[in-house]
Amino acid sequence: MRNNSIKGNIVDVFRKEIFAGEITFCKNGIISIVKLDEKFENFILPGFIDAHVHIESSMLTPSRFAEIVVPRGTIGVVSDPHEIANVLGVEGVEYMINDGKKVPLKFFFGAPSCVPATSFESSGAVIDSSAVQSLLRRDDVWFLSEMMNFPGVIYDDVDVHKKLNFAKQYNKPIDGHAPGLTGSNLDKYVSAGISTDHECSTLKEAEEKISKGMMIQIREGSAARNFEALKSLFKNHPDKLMLCTDDSHPDDLISQGHMDRLLRLGLKEGINLFDLLRAVTINPAQHYNLPIGLLRVNDPADFIVVEDLDNFNVVSAYIEGERVYHQNDGITFDVPSADPVNKFRTELVTHKQLEVKLPDEYDSVRVIEVHDGELLTSQYNWKPLNVSGGVLTSDLNQDIIKLVVVNRYKDTPPSVGFVKNLGLKKGAIGSTVAHDSHNIIVAGCDDDSILRAINVLIEGNGGIVTVNGEFFNHLPLPVAGLMSCDSGAEVAEKYKVCNQNAAKMGSSLKSPFMTLSFLSLLVIPSLKLGDKGLFNVADFEFTSLFVSDK
Repeated sequence: MRNNSIKGNIVDVFRKEIFAGEITFCKNGIISIVKLDEKFENFILPGFIDAHVHIESSMLTPSRFAEIVVPRGTIGVVSDPHEIANVLGVEGVEYMINDGKKVPLKFFFGAPSCVPATSFESSGAVIDSSAVQSLLRRDDVWFLSEMMNFPGVIYDDVDVHKKLNFAKQYNKPIDGHAPGLTGSNLDKYVSAGISTDHECSTLKEAEEKISKGMMIQIREGSAARNFEALKSLFKNHPDKLMLCTDDSHPDDLISQGHMDRLLRLGLKEGINLFDLLRAVTINPAQHYNLPIGLLRVNDPADFIVVEDLDNFNVVSAYIEGERVYHQNDGITFDVPSADPVNKFRTELVTHKQLEVKLPDEYDSVRVIEVHDGELLTSQYNWKPLNVSGGVLTSDLNQDIIKLVVVNRYKDTPPSVGFVKNLGLKKGAIGSTVAHDSHNIIVAGCDDDSILRAINVLIEGNGGIVTVNGEFFNHLPLPVAGLMSCDSGAEVAEKYKVCNQNAAKMGSSLKSPFMTLSFLSLLVIPSLKLGDKGLFNVADFEFTSLFVSDK
């Protein structure tokens, strides 16, 4: 077997030192690392690992995702295929694993723990404890994915604890998802073996979870951005931190970067370089027991060469001893074509189904209030001033518009509510990327636009859409209504047009479609809309659209 060598300034993240040296390696791993008395301009360091990502949120298949993140220095991703699993079940998980194996990027998929995420919404599939066990037995399934059903953990749901016990049986880590959980309930959650959390939005919350033994994955995605709130954790807890993107859209990945973006952000905040690098290399690799190189003798030859340690512009990337990217040639691996898989209803929605009739007596209307850059929502009590014919419509003066969720798997009546702060002044935006069950979700200023958006998504078997009297745009997502088979550049350009259209229609949100996609996520507080109705996440129960003092 032929040996190769490469020289440069070697970044040793373990010892926190940089030295001139030469690495000799082959397909089987790193053979030697020797210090040299020379000067070099480039830097050699371990490739980056995203500690928690849903590939589906990039709207790209795993192989297409690899095409755009490998040039950014990413050589491994810890991925929860929860989104496609909610549509297609185990078949969807296998689709992701098989597609990921077509390219060199190291995908480490987990077994989804919460499909459906709750029984309070309709999903396309169920993955019960028996199916979870079957997945965890596999060598290509690395962990139990985020346990969102924290009430099930705390109140001893039998099936939930079976899943947790299977993960322990097969010695695989368990990811958490417990926004705002504290005190004795957190104690019980952690004691069940759950070891990570990526949902912390305050320093106090993160510090309590660290004190109880959890690893914190600081998230900076397209919509949820918690780096600013949690950055000071690096001062005292660098060994307890990982960095992740969770959900990132393709235009952000192409224009801003992947893990390299988070590293630049951290350096700008004055965080120590080696602590940042540890969070994207050593910590995730060791926590998840990943067969991924960390630039040591006998490690897999997984590393990158960058121009400097400020911008992390990648000169070349190596995975398993093979060069998979060079800045002059691009990626050196092929991305095979993928076949779409999907599940979709065929019945169209009617105008009548979108009407909201006022009750005889009520005090106010419960409205979902969004906050830009946050997944958490709050409740706004709206007192409509102009009501026509007993039917409630959008109030653009107060930035309150109609929100509709439609079951994409079977013919049931739409669920209708209202949302504040999306900013739309005309038209509608819609998507079949709607966490977690991925039903159809549309927000709009008038019923004509809303209806057209919904029915375009039904007829097109999913995607993202903007509807306006002046323009119309549809980004098809034929893989489970979540992903495209096209290249990242093509999808990013189409998605960019959708965002531009949303901005023309009045939205000033950083990522309006990402924000929209989380308005039906019934496991993140406080008020959300599922296909079965308005849901109070704090009380974990349905609530009426109308508030009455009587």
